[in-house]
Amino acid sequence: MADPMEDIIGDYRAFAALQRDRLATRGIDITPYGLSHLAYRVPEWDQYVHVRGLIERHAVANHENVWNGRPISLIVPAEPLEVLDGKAVPLIELIAPVHQRVYKMGLEHLGVVVGDDTFDAFVEAHKPVLTGQQFQGPNSTPDPVYILFEDFTHVKFYRLSLRASVELHTGPFQDGFHHVDDWVPQQVVTATGPNPLPR
Repeated sequence: MADPMEDIIGDYRAFAALQRDRLATRGIDITPYGLSHLAYRVPEWDQYVHVRGLIERHAVANHENVWNGRPISLIVPAEPLEVLDGKAVPLIELIAPVHQRVYKMGLEHLGVVVGDDTFDAFVEAHKPVLTGQQFQGPNSTPDPVYILFEDFTHVKFYRLSLRASVELHTGPFQDGFHHVDDWVPQQVVTATGPNPLPR
């Protein structure tokens, strides 16, 4: 049977399985944990708007906000995506440019919910293989730890799901598609001038 979401963002099942298997080689078994989201990055603003519209055809809500200088869509599929032999992915994070460093475009990271009670112990146990921690601002409860792989994709590990964290500060997601108004696409500028976005 056709999978319209796979047509839009690619083989998300294979992506999740690849990240799971990479974690296993580093001694991390994500079987006990739930999933927060899949993140999908695009290199150009026009592509972001196009992909956002395509995903929204198969969704019930989009809670779009501005983070780190550009809009990010948190899109709730009408039916959660199913990966890893039955785990549900309840959210797609669609990330627009500007990207501040090199990331893989397309499917870029898998979010795993370790849980608030076990997060600190998880970090302590797996610190030797973790790449770092991402501090996401004063209202961020997840502040995930992550592993960066050689293809510039990630797995991020959270205390709470991305949606639950956002809802702590902004209230429950509302049905329908709520977009940021009056945002103007930006350009990466350095001391030597504009640089092309990473692809």
